[in-house]
Amino acid sequence: MIELRDIHKRFGDNIVLDGVDFSVHQGETVALLGPSGVGKSVLIKHINGLIHPDSGDVFVDGLSIPHLGRKELAKLRTRIGYVFQFGALFDSLSVYENIRLGITDLESASDGAFCRRRVEECLDLVNLPLDTAEKYPGDLSGGMRKRVGIARAIAGQPTYLLYDEPTSGLDPVNADIIDALIQKLQGELGVTSVVVSHDVRGSFRVGNRIALLADRKIRLVGTADELRGSQDQAVRQFLERDFGTGVVSD
Repeated sequence: MIELRDIHKRFGDNIVLDGVDFSVHQGETVALLGPSGVGKSVLIKHINGLIHPDSGDVFVDGLSIPHLGRKELAKLRTRIGYVFQFGALFDSLSVYENIRLGITDLESASDGAFCRRRVEECLDLVNLPLDTAEKYPGDLSGGMRKRVGIARAIAGQPTYLLYDEPTSGLDPVNADIIDALIQKLQGELGVTSVVVSHDVRGSFRVGNRIALLADRKIRLVGTADELRGSQDQAVRQFLERDFGTGVVSD
């Protein structure tokens, strides 16, 4: 389980998070919605210790992230896969080498036969041909690069997956492919996921629950139907921005 309690974070004079409470139960996918620049990426980076709160606490599997030592944090991070917004692939490395970097167990990472099998398994899980392993990021489409980024994130067999805007910059067809992949991985791998997005339709598809971050706080957490029926002004404004009437259909 992931739990953020009363998180406060500011950068200089800019208050980004002001008393945020946020939790994700084992085996579920929570879609974290909000306008661009509201602090969604800042929030999820607290989960794997890339950012520490000014006050408040963050728990993963009952461990307080801000209070872990370097070795303990490194060990916990082997259970947390992170999908970066723009893929963050290394252009000078092949797809095989990029995915291999996600194998977090040092003994396994040094076993060439294991790495080859694991890379092929991950390519299959993200619906990419096995010969993609020999290509380089520059040879791939945007949608394929996103899927390679996901393959790298799952290579270490994590318990948790954090997706930072996984469909950003993609056309609707490729965005739908990534959304379907997120649902598939939750079902097949049993991972617990947080999906940062500003795409309402996609979030409603992939999220067991939806959280809206606005005005430095989580304004509402609930199902898609609960968001549709909410009378919270920030929720209504966010939905109406994309849909006019604020009524979102499946």
